Amino acid sequence: MFQDKVLVCRDCGEEFVFTAGEQEFYAEKGFENEPKRCRVCRQNRQGRNTGARAPREMYTTVCAGCGGEAKVPFKPVANRPVYCQDCFAKQRAI
Repeated sequence: MFQDKVLVCRDCGEEFVFTAGEQEFYAEKGFENEPKRCRVCRQNRQGRNTGARAPREMYTTVCAGCGGEAKVPFKPVANRPVYCQDCFAKQRAI
């Protein structure tokens, strides 16, 4: 019923194939419009494959388990224990 179609990406102008399987998937989901962008441009538009992800801000605190330094990707709250990687792994194993 479905046959592969060659479409042109609206962003990069390259041709891409809208496969019969993809068309069947679109039909099952009730999508009426064909894709306008190739897979690479879709992923770039969604923020994937950019390779330029901002580094996480790390916070330094004292480990509640061993008293050593712990670096965590969230701002520690005073009334909640924070563990270094080793102590956190031990806590999870319990």
